[in-house]
Formats: sequence, C-alpha cells, structure tokens
Amino acid sequence: MKYIDLSEKIDSINLTSPYSLDKHDKTEFLIDLLSNLSNYHKKNCEGYANFTDVFFKNKNVKKLEDFPALPVRAFKMHNLYSVKEDSIIKTLTSSGTTGQQVSKIYLDKNTARRQSKILTSITKDFIGGSRMPMIIVDNSDVVKDRNKLNARAAGILGYSIFGRDHFYCLDQDLSLMLDQLEAYLNKYKDQPILVFGFTYIVWQAIESIKEKQSNLKFPEGSILIHGGGWKKLVDKNISNENFKKKLNEKLNIKNVYNYYGMVEQVGSIFMECEEGHLHCPDYADVIVRDPKNLNELENGYEGVIQVLSILPLSYPGHSLLTEDIGKIIGEDDCKCGRKGKYFSISGRMRMAELRGCSDTRIV
Repeated sequence: MKYIDLSEKIDSINLTSPYSLDKHDKTEFLIDLLSNLSNYHKKNCEGYANFTDVFFKNKNVKKLEDFPALPVRAFKMHNLYSVKEDSIIKTLTSSGTTGQQVSKIYLDKNTARRQSKILTSITKDFIGGSRMPMIIVDNSDVVKDRNKLNARAAGILGYSIFGRDHFYCLDQDLSLMLDQLEAYLNKYKDQPILVFGFTYIVWQAIESIKEKQSNLKFPEGSILIHGGGWKKLVDKNISNENFKKKLNEKLNIKNVYNYYGMVEQVGSIFMECEEGHLHCPDYADVIVRDPKNLNELENGYEGVIQVLSILPLSYPGHSLLTEDIGKIIGEDDCKCGRKGKYFSISGRMRMAELRGCSDTRIV
C-alpha cells in the first residue's frame, strides 16, 4: 500500500470514542492496519527490512503477537525513517543523561498531526474538553526549540493544548518559584487548575513545598497528569497510591492521572483510569513477553512489554519491544467501563536480562 493510501486509511478512523472496541473487533482492526504498516516500512526503511529479513523472514502474521517487535534501542543506534528526508519536519529525542545515546524519532507533517489528534481524543476521555488554567511543573526553556524536542518537551507541548494561561513554576535550575506559584493559585482560586509534569520533577516540587513549610492548596477539582517514571529519583520511589495520597493531603489535588508512553510512540499513550489501571486505546495494544525467550505470557504474569500502534507512518515504530516490565491485568472488563486491555508497569529491566531480538544488528 502506498503512503497516501495508508495515510488516508489511518485518517478515516473514528476518534470520538477511543475505548469502544472489544477484543474481537479491535484485533481484526489492528491486524489489518499493522500488516499494511509492516509491509510499507519494509519497502521504505532499509534498516527495518534488514531486521525483519533476519528474524522474521518466513513468519506469517495471523495474530497480534506474530508481529515483529523492533527493540526500542534500535532508534538509539540507527536513523530509521520511511519517508523522504526532506519531508521530515520534526525530530524527537528520548531522555538521557550527558553522554548517553538517545533515540531519534523522525516525524513528517501527517504523522505529527495524527499523533496530536489521537492524544487529544484519549485525554478528553479522562478530563473532558474544557481548557483550564494550567501549571507546568518544569522550566519554559525546555520547549524553546520546537523542531528538535526531547521527551519532556514533547510531553509538555502535547498536553499544553488542554490548558490556558500556562505558568511554568520552575526556574532554570528546576527550583520551585513558590511566590509566583502562590500568586497564580490566588488568581484562579475559584477555578479547577490543570497541572502537568513528569513524575520525578513533580515529586521534587512537592518536597520543596514541604521544606518551605508552605500551606498552599489547589482549588477543588484540580487535575494532575504525570508520567515518565522516577528517573534519577529511583531511590525515592514510592507507590502510586502513596504518591496520590501525598498530593491530596499536601496540595488538595484529588484527580491524578498517570500515563505510560514513550517518545518512540508519541500519541499512543496509555492513561491510568479511576481504578488505577493503564488502558490501551483502540489504536494501540500491548503484549507481555518472557524476557528469556520472547514467548507471549498469559495475563497476570510479568514480562517485557511490547507496544503496538497504528500511528507511526514516517518511521517504523508500529511494533516495539520496550525495556519495561509489566503485566496485563485483564481485558474488556475494567470497572471503569473502558474496553481493551488494562495493565500495570512495575519498572525497567536490567539489560543483561533481555535476550534475543534486543541484540539485533540491522544495518
């Protein structure tokens, strides 16, 4: 299938109800689109074609778990894209400490637009469509270069469309600007506020408020959306339940939504519902595999996460083997009412544990 035909086919998807398909309908829908995406990327991305030729040459795809899973670290070692270079309008990079290799994700206009639309559809299902005053727990310098964005910047810009009168509450040293924050909260003391930040940065801000013995409180109905894990604060990792409890007790923020996502599949995020479960939208799915042999595991067993998405057209990110550990809890029967698989993430895996496809050389 040609680029324009595949792009139009993806664009024809109904975005109004992102959790409406049951297992049967969703599987049929995903297999069709993912098969077309796999064939397209094989024809237009030499690195991806080499990968599939070596590891999946004679494998027929009949089920979702049959799709080749490209290791996410491949994007750190190779420039992988399936469109003409002059059509790339934006390059995203993963987070990483100084000296580390980072993933490079190349977006063309259609892929970037589509990812933004689906992110909007998913988020609206949780927080509604009203634009609220918005506090971003970060420094504004992070989003200066709109054409070359890291994971933090991409997350901030993606969620900023749900807010108005944006206030970045950290200075260049990521220190909390408490006086300005108190003034902003006073300005909107009678309106719910949307707060966005990455988990470890939000936790640092909470600790700073505690150290400064501030009694600031957010208005009733305020919402926090956070993601990205604990990064450098692994030693301070607390449970999701305790994180929410602290936000409620200290800041009066009761509506807290965690999300799981990665720069390699921007747009296909997995939001946490009111029951504390991460949910797969209609356009994406997860499979859990045994890290020793990459066999699919049954629900309830922990393994390495494979993520599937119909969004990546400008690069081969439609089926990826992550480096995260988690388990599928159930499917189509979450008490929140949303269809699809729901799951949890327990952490990152040690690289020595991952065998098989993660050792791939694709050039």
